[in-house]
Amino acid sequence: MTSDRFYADLSAFRDFAEFSDLAAYAPLPDDWTVLASDVVGSTQAIAEGRYKQVNMAGAATIMAVMNAAGGNDAPYVFGGDGAFLAVPPAVEAAAREALARTVGLVATAFDLDLRAAAFPMSDLRRQGGDVRVRKYALGQGARLAMFAGPGVALAERLLKDETDGAPYRIAPIDAPADVEGLSCRWEPLEPTRGVMVTLMAASVAGDETEVLSGLRRRIQAVLGGDESGAAPASDRTLRFRLPPSGLRLEALARAGRRQFWTTYLPLLAQTLLQAWAQRFETRVGPYDAPKYRREMLAQTDFRKFDGMLRMVLDVTPAEAEGIAEVLASERAAGRIAYGLHRSDTALMTCLVFDLASADHVHFIDGGNGGFALAAIEFKRQLAETAADAGSRTA
Repeated sequence: MTSDRFYADLSAFRDFAEFSDLAAYAPLPDDWTVLASDVVGSTQAIAEGRYKQVNMAGAATIMAVMNAAGGNDAPYVFGGDGAFLAVPPAVEAAAREALARTVGLVATAFDLDLRAAAFPMSDLRRQGGDVRVRKYALGQGARLAMFAGPGVALAERLLKDETDGAPYRIAPIDAPADVEGLSCRWEPLEPTRGVMVTLMAASVAGDETEVLSGLRRRIQAVLGGDESGAAPASDRTLRFRLPPSGLRLEALARAGRRQFWTTYLPLLAQTLLQAWAQRFETRVGPYDAPKYRREMLAQTDFRKFDGMLRMVLDVTPAEAEGIAEVLASERAAGRIAYGLHRSDTALMTCLVFDLASADHVHFIDGGNGGFALAAIEFKRQLAETAADAGSRTA
């Protein structure tokens, strides 16, 4: 296995239950580079009702880097208000430039401050931050990366540290970023069962594999089965309207404010054809509406793992209470740190790489703050756990 083809050559697993088999994760090669981004002040942006812009900023990071990779297979994960990626040496320079352009684009298009950094994997590992990865087969054409190891949290800490993270920071470039394929055309997903819950949980003690698999089993017991039955995207929740409420953001992401109308109008024409294909369950050019919708429902990231288990679920109020009780009891037992957020919608942001090969993936986040607000309590609990550990060893 060559270094550049490390991720491309990894075999994919298909049963999500295997996410907790941490021994099966492969270490990123030392000559790879980890890229990370997050929106500064995302809590304030959420309070201003701009969480969709925050989501688009995080997704734009991935789209720009993947376009710059030019077909090279690279792992990534979407975190709501940011992203985490890794790239091989062959595309490192192009990926860094794409990320710098995206920082500039987000400032211009969305009036948001996107913080970004690039970390040589060898640097993270020297600081005790190993990063390991697996590949999860979402559907026919999509693969979703799962990350493990302390390097994920280390990269996030350095990204936000003005002093220690300074050598890794990526400055903005005022030039167009190629985010072709970044799409936001589906309306917010309204729950069919009562409420959308966004949760994140990480093991803080004991056997991490057993803690995570045990937590998931308890959540499944509340749901009465596999959590795929509570996936936010379904035939009942997908809604397409004209013009799509997110089309303006898509145009801004692709062109910024300077060429907004010359980008928006062709996109609007595309959506008219897309709406026609949806209405009559037919195909227009490469867009086969029934086929695309089937693929899309199978290829959402409503559950994933990047050092923590993340889920967005469409549940009943009673199930939401049951999940909250499970998380609280696991926390009281000293096994996890967690964050939980409830909302009346979920948001979907799409990356379309190639329709013909079903290569598209659809990011799911809770509405009204989703992962960004769940992370507030999650980080508080992590800090509490660290303080408790420090007091015991003092």
